[in-house]
Amino acid sequence: MALTIKCFATLSSYQPEDNENYPHQPGDTVASVMARLGLPDDEVHIIFINGRHTNREAPVADGDRLGFFPAVGGG
Repeated sequence: MALTIKCFATLSSYQPEDNENYPHQPGDTVASVMARLGLPDDEVHIIFINGRHTNREAPVADGDRLGFFPAVGGG
């Protein structure tokens, strides 16, 4: 069972080396995957599963694509 993980911008250092084949366990949620990756909870502001906005409590399933984004700034 595997996920695809994408960590964008300032979170890119947390992206696993084999980001297209990241293992997960039955019952995993976005939060449990974030914890294993070491992603700081306060730095992740936008989360997507398969291109749809979601939250930390959402369950993950085999083949899901997770995207993690920091706060977006600009000017």
